[in-house]
Amino acid sequence: MALIVFLENVGHIHGVHLPNWAMTAIDWLTEEYAKLLLRLFGAYHRYQRVLILEDDAATAANLTAALVEVSATHTVDQLLLVHGQERCLIGYKGRELVDAASFDQLLTRYVEDSSLLDLRMVYGLNCYGASLASTWLALGAQAVNGAQAVNWLPEPSLSLFLRQWLSGAPFSEAVGCSARRARAVGKLLWRDRADGSEHPYIIGSRQIVYGLRDVTITSPTGKARTVQSSPARKVAATAHPQLTASGQIPTADSRSRYAPAQSK
Repeated sequence: MALIVFLENVGHIHGVHLPNWAMTAIDWLTEEYAKLLLRLFGAYHRYQRVLILEDDAATAANLTAALVEVSATHTVDQLLLVHGQERCLIGYKGRELVDAASFDQLLTRYVEDSSLLDLRMVYGLNCYGASLASTWLALGAQAVNGAQAVNWLPEPSLSLFLRQWLSGAPFSEAVGCSARRARAVGKLLWRDRADGSEHPYIIGSRQIVYGLRDVTITSPTGKARTVQSSPARKVAATAHPQLTASGQIPTADSRSRYAPAQSK
Protein backbone atom coordinates (compact mmCIF):
# COMPACT_ATOMS: atom_id res chain seq x y z
CA MET A 1 0.00 0.00 0.00
CA ALA A 2 1.11 3.54 -0.72
CA LEU A 3 -0.05 7.02 0.23
CA ILE A 4 0.21 10.00 -2.11
CA VAL A 5 -0.17 13.39 -0.42
CA PHE A 6 -0.91 16.40 -2.64
CA LEU A 7 0.11 19.24 -0.32
CA GLU A 8 0.05 22.96 -1.03
CA ASN A 9 -1.58 25.53 1.23
CA VAL A 10 -0.50 28.67 -0.66
CA GLY A 11 -1.16 30.66 2.55
CA HIS A 12 -4.57 31.69 1.30
CA ILE A 13 -7.62 32.17 3.51
CA HIS A 14 -10.88 32.47 1.62
CA GLY A 15 -12.13 36.06 1.52
CA VAL A 16 -9.13 37.47 3.42
CA HIS A 17 -6.39 39.59 1.82
CA LEU A 18 -3.05 38.90 3.48
CA PRO A 19 0.43 40.36 2.94
CA ASN A 20 2.95 38.09 1.24
CA TRP A 21 4.94 37.47 4.43
CA ALA A 22 1.81 36.24 6.21
CA MET A 23 0.88 33.95 3.32
CA THR A 24 4.39 32.51 3.26
CA ALA A 25 4.29 31.85 6.98
CA ILE A 26 0.86 30.22 6.84
CA ASP A 27 1.92 28.10 3.88
CA TRP A 28 5.00 26.77 5.67
CA LEU A 29 3.33 26.22 9.04
CA THR A 30 0.30 24.38 7.69
CA GLU A 31 2.35 22.11 5.44
CA GLU A 32 4.81 21.24 8.20
CA TYR A 33 1.88 20.61 10.54
CA ALA A 34 0.30 18.20 8.05
CA LYS A 35 3.56 16.27 7.69
CA LEU A 36 3.90 16.14 11.46
CA LEU A 37 0.42 14.62 11.74
CA LEU A 38 1.36 11.89 9.27
CA ARG A 39 4.30 10.90 11.45
CA LEU A 40 2.43 11.34 14.72
CA PHE A 41 -0.42 9.03 13.70
CA GLY A 42 1.81 6.41 12.09
CA ALA A 43 1.31 6.81 8.35
CA TYR A 44 4.90 5.74 7.69
CA HIS A 45 4.31 2.52 9.60
CA ARG A 46 0.98 1.68 7.96
CA TYR A 47 2.05 2.38 4.37
CA GLN A 48 4.95 0.82 2.52
CA ARG A 49 5.51 4.07 0.67
CA VAL A 50 4.52 7.68 1.40
CA LEU A 51 5.01 10.18 -1.42
CA ILE A 52 4.45 13.88 -0.70
CA LEU A 53 4.03 16.31 -3.58
CA GLU A 54 4.45 19.75 -2.04
CA ASP A 55 5.39 23.27 -3.09
CA ASP A 56 6.76 23.29 -6.64
CA ALA A 57 6.10 19.55 -6.95
CA ALA A 58 2.35 20.17 -6.51
CA THR A 59 1.44 20.25 -10.19
CA ALA A 60 -1.00 18.42 -12.43
CA ALA A 61 1.80 16.71 -14.34
CA ASN A 62 3.47 15.47 -11.16
CA LEU A 63 0.22 14.25 -9.62
CA THR A 64 -0.69 12.32 -12.75
CA ALA A 65 2.79 10.83 -13.04
CA ALA A 66 2.82 9.84 -9.38
CA LEU A 67 -0.58 8.14 -9.53
CA VAL A 68 0.47 6.12 -12.56
CA GLU A 69 3.96 5.27 -11.30
CA VAL A 70 2.92 4.24 -7.79
CA SER A 71 -0.13 2.30 -9.02
CA ALA A 72 2.20 0.04 -10.97
CA THR A 73 3.47 -1.47 -7.73
CA HIS A 74 1.04 -0.48 -4.96
CA THR A 75 -2.59 0.07 -4.11
CA VAL A 76 -2.84 3.84 -3.66
CA ASP A 77 -4.62 6.01 -1.09
CA GLN A 78 -4.58 9.74 -1.58
CA LEU A 79 -4.76 12.82 0.63
CA LEU A 80 -5.68 16.11 -1.01
CA LEU A 81 -4.42 18.81 1.35
CA VAL A 82 -4.90 21.73 -1.00
CA HIS A 83 -7.39 24.44 -1.85
CA GLY A 84 -9.97 23.76 -4.52
CA GLN A 85 -12.53 25.15 -6.91
CA GLU A 86 -15.31 23.42 -8.83
CA ARG A 87 -13.73 20.26 -10.29
CA CYS A 88 -10.26 21.68 -9.73
CA LEU A 89 -7.35 21.36 -7.29
CA ILE A 90 -5.12 24.37 -6.69
CA GLY A 91 -1.43 23.54 -6.74
CA TYR A 92 1.83 25.43 -6.40
CA LYS A 93 1.44 29.10 -5.45
CA GLY A 94 -2.10 29.05 -6.81
CA ARG A 95 -0.68 29.12 -10.32
CA GLU A 96 -0.64 25.38 -10.97
CA LEU A 97 -4.11 23.88 -11.41
CA VAL A 98 -5.24 20.28 -11.64
CA ASP A 99 -8.30 21.19 -13.66
CA ALA A 100 -10.99 19.44 -15.68
CA ALA A 101 -8.69 19.14 -18.68
CA SER A 102 -6.03 17.39 -16.58
CA PHE A 103 -8.54 14.96 -15.12
CA ASP A 104 -10.13 14.29 -18.50
CA GLN A 105 -6.76 13.39 -20.00
CA LEU A 106 -6.06 10.95 -17.18
CA LEU A 107 -9.55 9.48 -17.43
CA THR A 108 -9.13 8.92 -21.16
CA ARG A 109 -5.96 6.95 -20.50
CA TYR A 110 -7.63 4.97 -17.73
CA VAL A 111 -10.64 4.07 -19.87
CA GLU A 112 -8.23 2.70 -22.48
CA ASP A 113 -6.22 0.75 -19.88
CA SER A 114 -7.73 0.17 -16.43
CA SER A 115 -4.46 -1.31 -15.16
CA LEU A 116 -3.05 2.23 -15.26
CA LEU A 117 -4.36 3.11 -11.77
CA ASP A 118 -5.02 1.19 -8.55
CA LEU A 119 -6.80 3.76 -6.38
CA ARG A 120 -8.56 2.80 -3.16
CA MET A 121 -9.58 5.90 -1.21
CA VAL A 122 -9.31 9.66 -1.74
CA TYR A 123 -9.65 11.95 1.28
CA GLY A 124 -9.69 15.66 0.58
CA LEU A 125 -9.93 18.93 2.46
CA ASN A 126 -10.24 20.93 -0.75
CA CYS A 127 -13.16 23.29 -1.18
CA TYR A 128 -15.85 21.96 -3.53
CA GLY A 129 -14.37 18.49 -3.15
CA ALA A 130 -17.74 16.90 -3.85
CA SER A 131 -17.53 18.20 -7.42
CA LEU A 132 -14.59 15.84 -8.02
CA ALA A 133 -16.16 12.75 -6.44
CA SER A 134 -17.52 11.32 -9.68
CA THR A 135 -14.13 11.87 -11.32
CA TRP A 136 -12.24 9.92 -8.65
CA LEU A 137 -14.81 7.12 -8.79
CA ALA A 138 -14.45 6.98 -12.56
CA LEU A 139 -10.69 6.66 -12.04
CA GLY A 140 -11.27 3.55 -9.95
CA ALA A 141 -11.39 4.87 -6.37
CA GLN A 142 -13.52 2.80 -4.00
CA ALA A 143 -14.36 5.54 -1.48
CA VAL A 144 -14.16 9.33 -1.72
CA ASN A 145 -15.22 12.31 0.35
CA GLY A 146 -15.76 15.95 -0.47
CA ALA A 147 -17.03 19.26 0.87
CA GLN A 148 -20.11 20.56 -0.88
CA ALA A 149 -18.77 24.14 -1.05
CA VAL A 150 -16.04 26.19 0.70
CA ASN A 151 -14.53 24.08 3.47
CA TRP A 152 -13.93 26.21 6.57
CA LEU A 153 -13.04 23.25 8.78
CA PRO A 154 -9.77 21.71 7.51
CA GLU A 155 -8.85 21.34 11.18
CA PRO A 156 -9.71 19.56 13.34
CA SER A 157 -11.02 17.49 10.39
CA LEU A 158 -7.62 16.28 9.17
CA SER A 159 -6.18 15.22 12.52
CA LEU A 160 -9.41 13.48 13.54
CA PHE A 161 -9.65 11.64 10.22
CA LEU A 162 -6.01 10.49 10.25
CA ARG A 163 -6.25 9.22 13.80
CA GLN A 164 -9.35 7.16 12.95
CA TRP A 165 -8.26 5.94 9.51
CA LEU A 166 -4.71 4.98 10.46
CA SER A 167 -6.09 3.12 13.49
CA GLY A 168 -8.16 0.91 11.20
CA ALA A 169 -11.60 2.57 11.18
CA PRO A 170 -13.73 2.23 8.03
CA PHE A 171 -13.50 5.22 5.70
CA SER A 172 -17.12 6.28 6.25
CA GLU A 173 -16.67 6.13 10.02
CA ALA A 174 -13.40 8.07 9.94
CA VAL A 175 -14.88 10.80 7.73
CA GLY A 176 -18.14 10.86 9.64
CA CYS A 177 -16.55 11.13 13.07
CA SER A 178 -14.13 13.79 11.86
CA ALA A 179 -16.86 15.84 10.20
CA ARG A 180 -19.25 15.70 13.14
CA ARG A 181 -16.65 16.79 15.65
CA ALA A 182 -15.28 19.51 13.37
CA ARG A 183 -18.85 20.73 12.81
CA ALA A 184 -19.36 20.95 16.59
CA VAL A 185 -16.26 23.13 16.87
CA GLY A 186 -17.36 25.23 13.91
CA LYS A 187 -20.77 25.88 15.42
CA LEU A 188 -19.06 27.47 18.43
CA LEU A 189 -17.63 30.05 16.04
CA TRP A 190 -20.51 30.38 13.59
CA ARG A 191 -23.82 30.17 15.39
CA ASP A 192 -27.07 29.07 13.83
CA ARG A 193 -29.17 31.87 12.40
CA ALA A 194 -32.28 33.26 14.07
CA ASP A 195 -34.52 31.06 11.92
CA GLY A 196 -32.64 27.95 13.11
CA SER A 197 -30.75 27.37 9.88
CA GLU A 198 -27.04 26.67 10.00
CA HIS A 199 -24.44 29.29 9.18
CA PRO A 200 -23.37 29.17 5.49
CA TYR A 201 -19.80 28.30 6.53
CA ILE A 202 -21.07 25.19 8.32
CA ILE A 203 -23.29 24.22 5.39
CA GLY A 204 -20.47 24.68 2.88
CA SER A 205 -18.07 22.60 4.96
CA ARG A 206 -20.45 19.63 5.11
CA GLN A 207 -18.68 16.45 4.03
CA ILE A 208 -20.26 13.85 1.75
CA VAL A 209 -18.94 10.32 1.31
CA TYR A 210 -19.24 8.62 -2.07
CA GLY A 211 -18.21 5.16 -3.15
CA LEU A 212 -18.75 1.66 -4.34
CA ARG A 213 -18.00 0.17 -0.91
CA ASP A 214 -16.57 1.03 2.47
CA VAL A 215 -12.86 0.36 2.98
CA THR A 216 -10.31 0.27 5.79
CA ILE A 217 -6.57 0.74 5.62
CA THR A 218 -6.17 -3.05 5.28
CA SER A 219 -8.84 -3.55 2.58
CA PRO A 220 -7.72 -4.88 -0.81
CA THR A 221 -9.12 -3.13 -3.85
CA GLY A 222 -10.05 -6.47 -5.38
CA LYS A 223 -8.59 -5.19 -8.63
CA ALA A 224 -6.75 -7.40 -11.07
CA ARG A 225 -4.12 -5.24 -12.73
CA THR A 226 -4.20 -7.17 -15.98
CA VAL A 227 -7.98 -7.20 -16.44
CA GLN A 228 -9.62 -4.47 -18.51
CA SER A 229 -12.87 -2.99 -17.23
CA SER A 230 -15.41 -1.80 -19.73
CA PRO A 231 -15.75 2.00 -20.16
CA ALA A 232 -19.50 1.63 -19.56
CA ARG A 233 -18.92 0.30 -16.08
CA LYS A 234 -16.58 3.17 -15.18
CA VAL A 235 -19.09 5.77 -16.30
CA ALA A 236 -21.88 4.05 -14.37
CA ALA A 237 -19.78 4.10 -11.22
CA THR A 238 -19.76 7.90 -11.23
CA ALA A 239 -23.48 8.10 -10.68
CA HIS A 240 -23.74 6.70 -7.16
CA PRO A 241 -23.20 9.24 -4.39
CA GLN A 242 -23.73 7.11 -1.31
CA LEU A 243 -23.47 8.73 2.12
CA THR A 244 -23.36 12.01 3.91
CA ALA A 245 -20.99 12.20 6.85
CA SER A 246 -23.97 11.92 9.21
CA GLY A 247 -24.95 8.61 7.66
CA GLN A 248 -27.82 9.91 5.53
CA ILE A 249 -28.17 8.73 1.94
CA PRO A 250 -28.44 11.85 -0.25
CA THR A 251 -30.08 10.10 -3.20
CA ALA A 252 -32.29 7.03 -3.24
CA ASP A 253 -30.33 4.23 -4.87
CA SER A 254 -31.38 0.66 -4.35
CA ARG A 255 -28.11 -0.48 -5.89
CA SER A 256 -26.07 1.00 -3.09
CA ARG A 257 -23.61 -1.45 -1.55
CA TYR A 258 -22.17 1.04 0.92
CA ALA A 259 -23.36 0.66 4.51
CA PRO A 260 -24.30 3.95 6.26
CA ALA A 261 -21.98 5.28 8.93
CA GLN A 262 -23.28 4.94 12.47
CA SER A 263 -23.95 8.16 14.32
CA LYS A 264 -21.77 8.70 17.37
